[in-house]
Amino acid sequence: MNLRDLQYVVSVAEMRSFSRAAQACHVSQSTLSGQIKKLEYWLGVQIFERTNKRVMPTEVGEGIIRSASRVIREIDSIREAAEHAKDPFTGKFRLGAFPTLATYVFCDLVNEITSAYPRLRLVLSEDKTATLVQQLKDGDLDAALLALPVNEDSLVCTPLFEEPFFLAVPESHPLASLSHVDANVLARYRLLLLEEGHCLRDHALDVCQQHNLGEEQDFRATGLETLRQMVRAGTGITLFPQMAIRQDDEGIRYVPFAEPTPCRSIGLFYRKTSAARPIIQSMDSLFCHLYRA
Repeated sequence: MNLRDLQYVVSVAEMRSFSRAAQACHVSQSTLSGQIKKLEYWLGVQIFERTNKRVMPTEVGEGIIRSASRVIREIDSIREAAEHAKDPFTGKFRLGAFPTLATYVFCDLVNEITSAYPRLRLVLSEDKTATLVQQLKDGDLDAALLALPVNEDSLVCTPLFEEPFFLAVPESHPLASLSHVDANVLARYRLLLLEEGHCLRDHALDVCQQHNLGEEQDFRATGLETLRQMVRAGTGITLFPQMAIRQDDEGIRYVPFAEPTPCRSIGLFYRKTSAARPIIQSMDSLFCHLYRA
């Protein structure tokens, strides 16, 4: 058994196909299939069920695949640690962010990071917070931009900036004419919110609980742009982070809150043991330039 065999196994598990896995591994299907059969013989167990129409892991195969994935990640981690030790600002750097932030920061970040570190290959990932946290813990990401708090002992956080929320209302709404809105006034309204799993939903629910607001139960959006369109259509009102505001949005008024302003705190999270710590810590100055000014 060698590392290549484990890579074949994981690739077949991901692709659910020997032919596609062989293409991904840049070998012939007969080579890949033969090596997996040799591995099964050596282990004395069957890893995959094979039929004419599909390939699926056996029960024992599921455990072997999970172990193989862990081994491959650890090997990758060793390689990356060696690369970063020689020069922390070369190689691949994997950065994640949740959707209601990624859309608005990734473009600026790519320009800043590639300008500051031209030999660094930036790989960006957008997903919900729970998935990003797991990817960080598993070593699939080097760092992630997340909203605080995130309670994970294995992760370190560098707080970056606070972003205020605005109240998005249709232009015809009674609150649209206000220069500022007191959050307590919202108790008579119901907010349009994102679906479960979005941290922006959790922040909005916190505001709801603090000021006795209700949630519009008949509608849950998959993203901020859907919320924007629903507000424009007069369906309801919602909270919008400052980065997502468009000054030329027809049909929508973004009303600032009176003090204390509801906001979200954004931090850069990474593993305590990460070999990429030098570059992660240096990124604080980039964020300072972009968002704290």
